[in-house]
Amino acid sequence: MKVYAINGSPRKNKNTATLLQKALEGVKEAAKDKEIETEIINLYDLNYTGCKSCFACKRLGGVSYGKCAVKDDIQEVLEKVSQADGIVFGSPIYLGTITGQLQSFIERLIFPYLVYDENYSTLSPKKMPTAFIYTMNAPEEVMNKLGYLKTFDHIESTIEHIFTKPLAMYSNNTYQFDDYSKYKSNAFSEEAKAAHRKIQFPLDCQKAFELGASLIK
Repeated sequence: MKVYAINGSPRKNKNTATLLQKALEGVKEAAKDKEIETEIINLYDLNYTGCKSCFACKRLGGVSYGKCAVKDDIQEVLEKVSQADGIVFGSPIYLGTITGQLQSFIERLIFPYLVYDENYSTLSPKKMPTAFIYTMNAPEEVMNKLGYLKTFDHIESTIEHIFTKPLAMYSNNTYQFDDYSKYKSNAFSEEAKAAHRKIQFPLDCQKAFELGASLIK
């Protein structure tokens, strides 16, 4: 068995990456009686674009029917992930939605599986379980007020159509800088942010661990 965490953050050891790692630890704990491998894929290490609308994945009889034909850094990643036993997507929220890097990855992963027939059926080789971890500077009340959940629901619905409905968790009001005094950030209180992180982030880590365990169960 193989479960992948897809890190849509440019940072490899901060909020999103930490929670993805906790989720994979939960996967391993839940599957301790089985042989299971886990891997984090850092998208910002890879050179690729979103869908190029070449439609090779839709061409009947074509060698790339049902597969992305673009040859770049994620070609092998897409093949690996297609055979996964679980996927955990993770992203910080930029301007109310997931990072462009993750959006481009999802386009390339999902669009080739979508069939243009009457039912918009799918060619996905496996209906693997999925999960989504969102991290954001916005407190929960701001997330709700600004309608972020509608955006997330649309993303998750697309993934559900191809694979399965993602389990989801949110890490709000995150601590963004190592030293707030070095940045123009007087919209926030560093002391309040630090106090929130001290209490809440360990709880979020536990939630991510439990999400990973639930993914396998």
